[in-house]
Amino acid sequence: MLFDTFKELDRISSAFFSGLPESALSSAPVNVYRDEDHYVVEADLPGFDPSSIDVSAEAGLLTIRAERDASREDRGEQWLVRERSSAHVVRQIALSDEVDLDAIAADYRDGVLNVTLPVRADALPRKVAVAFGSSGSTPQALGSGSAEQEGVDPKAQPAHSVAS
Repeated sequence: MLFDTFKELDRISSAFFSGLPESALSSAPVNVYRDEDHYVVEADLPGFDPSSIDVSAEAGLLTIRAERDASREDRGEQWLVRERSSAHVVRQIALSDEVDLDAIAADYRDGVLNVTLPVRADALPRKVAVAFGSSGSTPQALGSGSAEQEGVDPKAQPAHSVAS
C-alpha cells in the first residue's frame, strides 16, 4: 500500500485545526457527473440518519452537512470493541452558473445521498440552423420544411461520416 502524503497532511491538518479527533470531522466521498440536462452528485453517507442530512445551495456553492451521533448513555455494558464514533461531515462543491438553484432535488437511499442539479433551460445547448440558398434568393433555415421540399436527399451521408 502506497503512502498518500497529501491525504495524510489533510488528516493531520483537519485534526489540528478542528480541535476534534480525526474521525470526528470527515469528508464524504463523492462522485459528480453530468447526464444530459442535469448534474448528479452522489455522496457516501453510511450510517447517517436522513433527518440529520442538510443540503443547501447558493450562487456558486453546494453544501452537504450530516451528523452521526454514536454517543449513548453508558448502561453498564462491557464494551469489547467501540470503533463507531460520532461524526460531523461537511462537503462543499463549486457550482456553475448554469445550475437551476430552484429545481435542485435530493434523495437518500442505502447510505448514498443523490443530489440532482438541473441545468437552466437557457443554458442548455441549442441546435443552430444553418441558412443556405443561391445568390439573390432569401436564405432558408434547415429544419423549416421536409427534405424533399428543400431538394435535399434524406439518405445522403454527411461529408464527415465514417460510412463515406
